[in-house]
Amino acid sequence: MRLVDAVYARIMELAEEKEMNVNAFANMCGIPRSTIVTMPRSKTAKLSTIYGVCEGVNITLQEFFNSPIFSRENIVD
Repeated sequence: MRLVDAVYARIMELAEEKEMNVNAFANMCGIPRSTIVTMPRSKTAKLSTIYGVCEGVNITLQEFFNSPIFSRENIVD
């Protein structure tokens, strides 16, 4: 999968863990809902978006990326 798709999958995973829909999760993280829902059509994900997610769920960037989703075997770009 593309890196941006892995970031999107991780965001969706975190939202699911919090039992929140995209709207509520985006609000909690202080990022626009549209940023999340358009991510699969994007070529990149901004670090500021990932950082906002981390702040919203109270994890570090290291914890965000410490997921099997980001294994070298999964990322193609």
